[in-house]
Amino acid sequence: MLILITYDVSTMTSAGQKRLRKVAKTCQNYGQRVQNSVFECIIDSTQYVSLKHELSSIINPKEDSLRFYKLGDNHKNKVEHIGVKESIDIESPLIF
Repeated sequence: MLILITYDVSTMTSAGQKRLRKVAKTCQNYGQRVQNSVFECIIDSTQYVSLKHELSSIINPKEDSLRFYKLGDNHKNKVEHIGVKESIDIESPLIF
C-alpha cells in the first residue's frame, strides 16, 4: 500500500533539529522523499505499524506533528504529478 507521510518538526532548538533529521532518516528507510517533509512509502501493514511506532517515539507531540495518508494498493490512479522532480517508480526494475 502507498502511504504518504508529512511532518512538521519544530526546529527552534538543537533538540528539535536533531528530531527533524531523525524523522527524515527514518522515513527515508521506508520510502522516497518527494518534497521537503513529504515522503511516499510503499509498505505492507506490518511495516506501516513499525514506521508509525518509530516516528512516534522520535517526535515531541507537544511541538511536532505527523500525518499519514493511506492511499492503498490502487495508488497509481490516485497520484498525479506536474512539474520538476518526478519521482522514481520504486516498484519498477532499476537499471544502472
